[in-house]
Amino acid sequence: MSHVIACIDGSSTTPAVCDCAGWASQLLAAPVTLLHVLEQPHAQGSTDLSGAIGLGSRELLLQQLAELDEQRSRAAREQGQLLLEAARERVVEFGALEVQLRQRHGLLVDCLQELEAQIRLLVMGRHGQQGDSLGRRIGSQLENVVRTLHCHILVTTERFTPPTQVMIAFDGSASAQRAVAKVAATPLLAGLPVHLVTVGIDNPEIRRSQQAALKVLAQAGLAVTPVVVAGDVEGALRRYQAEHGIDLLVMGAWGHSRMRQWLVGSTTTAMVQHAEVPLLLVR
Repeated sequence: MSHVIACIDGSSTTPAVCDCAGWASQLLAAPVTLLHVLEQPHAQGSTDLSGAIGLGSRELLLQQLAELDEQRSRAAREQGQLLLEAARERVVEFGALEVQLRQRHGLLVDCLQELEAQIRLLVMGRHGQQGDSLGRRIGSQLENVVRTLHCHILVTTERFTPPTQVMIAFDGSASAQRAVAKVAATPLLAGLPVHLVTVGIDNPEIRRSQQAALKVLAQAGLAVTPVVVAGDVEGALRRYQAEHGIDLLVMGAWGHSRMRQWLVGSTTTAMVQHAEVPLLLVR
């Protein structure tokens, strides 16, 4: 069975991840799996100190270090379990149909790759624990997941509320048309007004590509407003989002267009860092 998998890490976005997962669970009629990953201990915790101590005390010290590592590992597991239990309560309150808890060891991206066949939607927070400690900066984990996995990914900001308007960033390419077909098929957007926004110079070619997308979306029962705006991609989309009260941005993650590069290329970190609304990456 396909699951909504939500990554829980105790950062400031964790409550929003729970709310988002509960919302998605209802609309997709899918169970939620809350995933907490315990990463491997940092290298400095395993530093070889044998050269700095006498031979007589070496074995005792190494034993004490091993015991200390085990205590820390056990405490981390217990803390993670408490975090998962609290997250389950919140997800259920937000309407999740069924909730499972998973705690894994290793790297987040590796754990998600192992589970990818079960993922219908992956929910992640914009900032993880490291991102919290660095202010608004995000770490490499989110970027690695976006670049590696091939499932739909919903990245939420620090607060999540069910969206009322959706903006699809559309560049007219074949990959963008495939993304529109995926968007039309997902129950997540059912009944929501959609703004199909293309950044560029208004011309017949752009309008033809929009008409093809409009047909697909209309067949799915979605009310769509097609728009062409000028300017740089990032700035134009943000301005349109702010001016029209858009509370969910949707975009395909295929191709090599300027829009894709803005979203999942070298500037992914800056885009996610400054996003004001949740972002759904359609794969």
